[in-house]
Amino acid sequence: MNIESAANSPHVGDWINGGAVHIGASQYINLFNPSSGEVIAQVPVNDAAVVDRAVQSASAAFATWSRVPVLQRGKILFSYRELLTRHSEDLVQLICEENGKTFEEAKGDVARGIEVVEFATGVPHLLKGERLSELASNIDGETIRQPLGVCAGITPFNFPAMVPMWMYPLAIACGNSFVLKPSEKTPLTANRLAELFSQAGLPDGVFNIVHGQKEVVDALCVHPDVSAVSFVGSSHVAEHVYKLAAAHKKRVQASGGAKNVLLVMPDANLESATRAIIGSAFGCAGQRCMAGSLLIAVGNVAQPLRDRVVAAMDQLLLDDTLKNRQAGMGPVIDMRSRDRLLAIIDEAGGQPVELVRDGREQLPERGYFVGPTLFDHVPPGDKLATTELFGPLLSMMRADSLHEAVEWVNSLKYGNGATIFTGSGAAARQFCNDIQCGMVGVNVGVPAPMAVFPFSGWNDSFYGDLHVQGEEGVQFYTRQKVVLSRWDSQYIRQMGW
Repeated sequence: MNIESAANSPHVGDWINGGAVHIGASQYINLFNPSSGEVIAQVPVNDAAVVDRAVQSASAAFATWSRVPVLQRGKILFSYRELLTRHSEDLVQLICEENGKTFEEAKGDVARGIEVVEFATGVPHLLKGERLSELASNIDGETIRQPLGVCAGITPFNFPAMVPMWMYPLAIACGNSFVLKPSEKTPLTANRLAELFSQAGLPDGVFNIVHGQKEVVDALCVHPDVSAVSFVGSSHVAEHVYKLAAAHKKRVQASGGAKNVLLVMPDANLESATRAIIGSAFGCAGQRCMAGSLLIAVGNVAQPLRDRVVAAMDQLLLDDTLKNRQAGMGPVIDMRSRDRLLAIIDEAGGQPVELVRDGREQLPERGYFVGPTLFDHVPPGDKLATTELFGPLLSMMRADSLHEAVEWVNSLKYGNGATIFTGSGAAARQFCNDIQCGMVGVNVGVPAPMAVFPFSGWNDSFYGDLHVQGEEGVQFYTRQKVVLSRWDSQYIRQMGW
């Protein structure tokens, strides 16, 4: 991971109590531009003491922020939304630089995050409870939602803007304070998001950022003043965060990995399906938890589908996304990811698997690039069919029927997304009913929900009960109180009123 003493590269600060701070960590990690391999900054590898400092700041701020009228909180979120929109080009530039996304992908990252902020501006409506008069004689009942306290978020590198904004805007709108641990591979976007929130009028200490690695993650999970932990990342780490934080009596939502399926029926519109498949499998260089990495062709559609997909893959231009806005695909995040993916291609050849398009060929000289890769005739149970590869590697399977294809999908341990491409309403209905995952698409390459719906992973793709986004997000970041009131009318008569 290239951990070393601080050098001459600029240091990334933490964000605590309303401003950037440079505490002076004993170790720093190099931050690379994935398109060029150049070091652009150094990120502190903080410890539990820094986490405690951030949590104390958040805890002190919660005491007053939780009492700010809900309409005022909504106004601050609206101002934040306006600033994010005004400075979206800056955010896009940061994402291209530290993540390697293409310009259009970075724009989408920011836009989807802003949608969550827009949803959070409606917090006065979202926090409304229920009321029922005359539950019994002179007794009324009502429910109210109240914030939890200090909430923590731990986010991955693949969506530096959107995934953090799945969490902290809604948590803060609900009256909580927040400590974010972004990926050490993409810290610049997170810090800019914090700066803009402060400019929008958010009081100091309500939103804090601590950079680091496992020690910071574990410290947030066990800190006695943290009430809830939100996580997005690999399933292995999601399970670790869930168990550790839950053991310390915290509310947890932990989204993990996936093996998302793109199922193509013989009657599908192949032009439209191919376009969606390319975007799903190779958008963001395949580095997203909703990437379609398993392509299942049903019946005689297999060969014409394969031909179209390969032709479209050949048209993807790999280039430095910071310099070329026409790049069709960017790099993977770092050298370790690149080498891991190239090793998978090295090992995956041989019967019955056919390497149709080799992502090791014709790569840019600089940066961490892996070309779009296609394997065909992948059998059920093969590593290519069951493991999350998290890169631009697409595995193709051939099923005889829809029933067989659904059985293959339902045997996977993950449960994020699955899409069917078909012109048949009956086939789509059967697929939606029978498939065992939380997000389903019909002729949609990436069935990731908009901000008003929850990001609803199942099985090993999620640990917890309440998901990020939507009304489930509101429920996660608040707890419900039931109030029963009795006021006898006899009292009014006794007082002569």
